[in-house]
Amino acid sequence: MKVGFIGLGNVGGKLSGSLLRNGVDLYVHDLNEGFVSEKVASGATDGQGPAQMMRDCDVVITCLPSPAASAAVVAQMMPEVGPGKIWMEMSTTDASEVKRLGAEVIASGGAAVDCPVSGGCHRADTGNISIYAGCDRATFDRVLPILTHMGRRVLHVGEIGNASVLKVMTNYLATANLLAVCEALTVMKAAGMDMGLTYDAIAMSSGTSFVHETESQLILSGSRDVNFTMDLVQKDIGLFQKLADDFAVPLEISPLVIEMMRDGQKRYGDRAQSDRMIERLEEATGLSILADGFPQDLVDDEPEERGHEVVSRQLI
Repeated sequence: MKVGFIGLGNVGGKLSGSLLRNGVDLYVHDLNEGFVSEKVASGATDGQGPAQMMRDCDVVITCLPSPAASAAVVAQMMPEVGPGKIWMEMSTTDASEVKRLGAEVIASGGAAVDCPVSGGCHRADTGNISIYAGCDRATFDRVLPILTHMGRRVLHVGEIGNASVLKVMTNYLATANLLAVCEALTVMKAAGMDMGLTYDAIAMSSGTSFVHETESQLILSGSRDVNFTMDLVQKDIGLFQKLADDFAVPLEISPLVIEMMRDGQKRYGDRAQSDRMIERLEEATGLSILADGFPQDLVDDEPEERGHEVVSRQLI
């Protein structure tokens, strides 16, 4: 099976690397020619563009920074979509938009999968990330071998669009947790607690989380580079708020999270790393939220292994 991959940025570059590492016949494309050259040097084929890739490949994956970017790429691919062709959307995008584009692909005889990832760039780099997949069961069975090269845990979540709904929820939770962690660390520093001790105390407690166990390390080391920028955070939490608005759910925390992130963007730039939100509190208090012994980069030290389908309790 020939697989095309469009979008070789922070996440897409790593996911496509897992496909290459596992011997997939991979065609690649990105507006950044340097990214394409790097993958070609590692064994990929230059896909030349979206239309050509849909023509040459059985499956084309998109992993792009915005719904508008995905729509533009799908529009270029559409003339080449037909029976046997599959479009897989791995971007974090708007559920209604992926449903609209997926319906166009299906109407032309192809198949569509909504399959965003969750777990951080360090796990995307080793094929240990988690993947949600929204599509019919027959299509899911066709693409599962591809997904299990990129992710450790793959969850079939029903129809197309469901995966995007779940993904923006998880990114909202991660952002809210990041802001809470920043406040917790700062208060502990103000109270005179050792930051290394504080990290360990949280990690072994009911207050721990994936965000703490990963991003707190980058905050404390001073790196503050989680490979996820504030503009992308703002896009994702905005999509979650849009869902709440669409279904008339009166949220209280979400609007505050959005406003706090906007303030971070004003201070540090739209594309500043999201972990720099701690600096708002450092500036307000004059404290330095740092500790020795924490890494500059996150590394996934779990051994790589072929992924598997996670069976939801809904199906048990």
